[in-house]
Amino acid sequence: MRILLIATAFNSLAQRVYAELADAGHELEVVIAACGVDEVREAVFGPGGDPRTPPDFELCVAPMLTTAIPEDVWRALPCLIVHPGPPGDRGPSSLDWALHLGAETWGVTVLQAVAAMDAGPVWASAEFRIPPGVSKSDLYRGELADAASAAVHEAVRRFEAGLSPRPQRESVTRGGYPQQLRRIDWTADSTERVSALLRAADSSPGVLDRLDNREFYLYGGEPEYALRGRPGTLLATRTGAVCRATADGAVWISHAKPKRLPGGPRGVKLPAALALSGQVGHLPECPGSPEIAYRERGEVGMLSFGFPGGALSTEHCRRLLKALRHADTRRTRVLVLGGRRDFFGNGIHLGVIEAAADPAAESWANINAIDDVVEAVLRMTGRMVVAAMGGNAAAGGAVLGFAADEVWLRRGVVLNPHYRLMGLSGSEYWTYLLPRRVGQAETDRLMQDALPVSAAAALRGGLADRLVDVDPEDFTEAVWADAFELAAAPDLSNRIADKAKRLVADEAVRPLARYRQAELSRMRAIFDDPGAPYHALRTAFVRKTVPDRTPEHLRSAVQLDRA
Repeated sequence: MRILLIATAFNSLAQRVYAELADAGHELEVVIAACGVDEVREAVFGPGGDPRTPPDFELCVAPMLTTAIPEDVWRALPCLIVHPGPPGDRGPSSLDWALHLGAETWGVTVLQAVAAMDAGPVWASAEFRIPPGVSKSDLYRGELADAASAAVHEAVRRFEAGLSPRPQRESVTRGGYPQQLRRIDWTADSTERVSALLRAADSSPGVLDRLDNREFYLYGGEPEYALRGRPGTLLATRTGAVCRATADGAVWISHAKPKRLPGGPRGVKLPAALALSGQVGHLPECPGSPEIAYRERGEVGMLSFGFPGGALSTEHCRRLLKALRHADTRRTRVLVLGGRRDFFGNGIHLGVIEAAADPAAESWANINAIDDVVEAVLRMTGRMVVAAMGGNAAAGGAVLGFAADEVWLRRGVVLNPHYRLMGLSGSEYWTYLLPRRVGQAETDRLMQDALPVSAAAALRGGLADRLVDVDPEDFTEAVWADAFELAAAPDLSNRIADKAKRLVADEAVRPLARYRQAELSRMRAIFDDPGAPYHALRTAFVRKTVPDRTPEHLRSAVQLDRA
């Protein structure tokens, strides 16, 4: 079918639905609803948006929508809306209410657009479990996205088969989730409560709070049980996070974003120690890094890492490189990189770069630091290296995974192995790694199309070697089990020897240093050119500026090759 996707933003869920429907053979176009109702009408009815023109689509699917679809659109074209709540749940902020109410299970409903919000008949629904302690954003990209994917596929199949939706019966309508329910009383609230409030507000909108006469949105919420202080005071820093005292302990605030001032630009979400730099300089720095951990079980080592939003700053990369060098000294046969349930990596940290005194210099430092990490993985010739992606990966974060010998993806993971939408030519040895996996022609297509790739398509196309078909909370243990099997494989020693020989042979043709030099030469020219599109695109990205039009690469109908 020809399907139009309407989305307020082309976020992780919209990308997953897009990629999976394309896998199923449907022709797709996307319109960004945040660009305005005229943009939506033109996408449906053609230039001018005249509702007397028959739509050039058979169906509309809205995987992520915060505004109503115009009435003339849903009357002319069946519009299926993904609502992040069970059947009968109506109103905005559904997932916020689920976490507020302490629900253990929740649901996703695909319903047809009608005049009243979330009141249309139901095409499909699916339930999911809410694991204890999970953040809202992690839940959204994990369990909720799995349920939404299943419900969308069922709804589209039912629509194709000519079936009818079922009417809604009992309903509960809630208003938007009020910010005052997220307010923290630092003098009275326990560590458990503060942590829960922060997790439930991640990654949007955050918990609004005041520090030093300035309002910030706060994120994070990892409990701290050793440090103590007067409730509300800042106690310490740790690898970019800031510890703040509660009534009975403390929590770590990972990120902070200043509230937008009247007439001012949108704030940038930054590591808390950077966002609050004027207030933390006197604080002690605590050792350790919860974002990076190394464990061993028998002949398998797992270097797990997870950075908020998947972005790797210069400092993140340096710490990760240090951990990689330690892992390379261990007597293991298999090293797993990643293995956590959320983001694997999304490349350089555009927020930290944007906030830097010299963004060009910080861009250069960051790209070199992440290149160092990728090279360290490539040169691990004494063991098999597995990149285990439990969550999405993009740009340099995806290419970091391709440096491993094998790439394992949890079902539902979405890859975006391209750079051009940020105005970058890319580095991380992609000009060596991608052709090595998929060939030059497919590499060129991936880079030019700049479209999301589903886990299933990645496996078919050679970007991945294995799908791990488990729920998000089971991913880590499933990876351990598969890694044990790999470590016990009778041909593993030969495979390790062969990979070392291949690197030597490849470098005899063209050393890795030449790939890096060529890539970085192009990147340096972009960074040092104030007029390069990268700088404006970066600013728009980190400040979440709404585009004027739907990006051109999403506006053309796409049917992915299922071969």
